[in-house]
Amino acid sequence: MKKLIIVPVMAILLLPLLMGACQNADEEMIELTYSVFFPATHANAIAAEDWAREIAERSNGRVNIAIYPGGTLTPADQCYDGVVTAISDIGMTALAYTRGRFPLMEGVDLPLGYASGTMATNIANAVFKEFMPAELADTHTLYLHAHGPGLLHTKTMVKSLEDVKGMKIRCTGLAAKIVEALGGTPVAMSQGETYEALQKGTVEGTFGPIETLKGWKHAEVIDYTTDTSMIGYTTVMWVGMNKDKWDSLPKDIQDIFTEVSEKYIAIHGQAWDSADEEGRDYTLEQGNEIITLTDTEAARWIEAVSVLPNDYIASMAAKNLPGEALIIKARSLIK
Repeated sequence: MKKLIIVPVMAILLLPLLMGACQNADEEMIELTYSVFFPATHANAIAAEDWAREIAERSNGRVNIAIYPGGTLTPADQCYDGVVTAISDIGMTALAYTRGRFPLMEGVDLPLGYASGTMATNIANAVFKEFMPAELADTHTLYLHAHGPGLLHTKTMVKSLEDVKGMKIRCTGLAAKIVEALGGTPVAMSQGETYEALQKGTVEGTFGPIETLKGWKHAEVIDYTTDTSMIGYTTVMWVGMNKDKWDSLPKDIQDIFTEVSEKYIAIHGQAWDSADEEGRDYTLEQGNEIITLTDTEAARWIEAVSVLPNDYIASMAAKNLPGEALIIKARSLIK
């Protein structure tokens, strides 16, 4: 009789625990999609995979993030809206791919003389945290990162402003204004479209960090890089989540996302710098040439783009946005 009594009692005692475990498993297993426009082999796609893996590990497997690289879920210029409309739960894109959509954050992209990806990444995050732009309020921003100085990569040699005049140059966002200021003709397109455009001669050059020469294989379709780091601009990359999806996450999971994302600000900045080094080595291995401007010529390029920050400040003032304060902040951090 005792055995008959003990077994039901133990079962009754264990049942709530078993039911609770099943209930927790059902409630806490979180499946998310992540749209990344970089190709799978690119340093930034690899960093995204590492970020997702660390979140899975810290959550003890409660979070699983499926990554879709190469714009396979949403194209680069549709990635942000894809997050807003829940086509993907998480996205990584360049804000410049939808020019005019993020007017205040565009100020970070100006040719302020960024020396590295780490510098640009730290400044982008500092600016975002200080100004909390309303233009990004329809999503939850996890963190930002930004590339090192944008350089000019061309099919023919560029050693002076005269060489740029009339040249069709691929660019994005405010880089179009840089091209115009230098006398070229801007052609807007994403990095994914650039290889073919250079190959076919649709464009004669491209502005971008030197990492693109390996990361996007552009060294195969250009012959020269002009070192324009004295007017080094950047492009802010956004990593964020659908707002409703973020709000639905348990607090402890939100904390994991926040902590890991904060950690990856430094990791992503370093990833850009390492990729720049690899891009420089790769283009030289291809037999391409890197052109250094004379001091006199470099001063001409600086003068040519000097009006752009003032134009930006004026345009932000017309929209009652703190453009001047943002530029002051960015320049102080650069110094």
